[in-house]
Amino acid sequence: MINGKISKDIINTIGNTPIVEISSISPNPDIKFFAKLESRNPGGSVKDRVAKYLIEGAESKGLIKQGTTIIEPTSGNTGISLAMICRVKGYNLQVVMPENVSKERISILQSFGAEIIFSEGEKGTNGAIDLAKKIVENDSKLFMPFQYGNSANPQSHYETTGPEIIKDLPDVDVFVAGLGTGGTLMGVGRCLKEYNSKIKIIAAAPHPDEVVPALRSIEHGFIPPILNLDELDNRILVGSEESFFWTKQLLFQCGVFAGISCGAVVAAARKVAEKMEKGKIVLLIADSGDKYVSSGLWTKNYNEIEKNIENKIWW
Repeated sequence: MINGKISKDIINTIGNTPIVEISSISPNPDIKFFAKLESRNPGGSVKDRVAKYLIEGAESKGLIKQGTTIIEPTSGNTGISLAMICRVKGYNLQVVMPENVSKERISILQSFGAEIIFSEGEKGTNGAIDLAKKIVENDSKLFMPFQYGNSANPQSHYETTGPEIIKDLPDVDVFVAGLGTGGTLMGVGRCLKEYNSKIKIIAAAPHPDEVVPALRSIEHGFIPPILNLDELDNRILVGSEESFFWTKQLLFQCGVFAGISCGAVVAAARKVAEKMEKGKIVLLIADSGDKYVSSGLWTKNYNEIEKNIENKIWW
């Protein structure tokens, strides 16, 4: 920050996102819910933090220079964050992602001037990772930060997201975030555990036979190198319809326009709350709903889904 108010560029506005109470969506009046709104980052998601650390870490090691072409596999948000930062810093960007991602993500990336390379949609992000690795193997001029295996990913959350939560809500009892690369859970988790070892770190993950955009089922065979499951207190499995339902309820009950993975986080947090008597839970709301408008999610009728929701928990 310059003079406490004016930033020298858009990159320096990343972080310091607000926390707002959303207890109206809690199943217990004695369990308070608080949303960490990462959509308030300039690129629209929590991945701005990661992208900043990935790029600045590579710069500090002399791995990239102006004009370098960077390539990264992503489901969309990291690509958008990298595209914003690469545009400011003068790097070229190639993004490898599944062909069935939302059209909004594609349009945003194209607006930033990123080159998009599509992988097979049915293979999800695992397919994007495999394709990106093959491309890099055949072109030594490309640089891949690789968010799934780069320690800068969890470090960004250890140094920024975690301390922000402690500052704004020092008596937090539980932290819940979606399981994607694992960076948020590992970084925030380590920070919070060092502050208070009693704080529980909970991952929201999709059922192995279902898809929740931006979240990962480890049963599909790829566990990101930065993810250590032993550092989690629980991994709660959430269905796709549950995720859709609670994403919609986030908007209708709380006015929070969030992405679909955020609905999975709400569903997981509610399952945790049902086993607590009182406490405060922070939910990581990774992005906004503007990248999913074309799905028609908010106009669909999910009235019957709540009746069929099951508490499926993996310990």
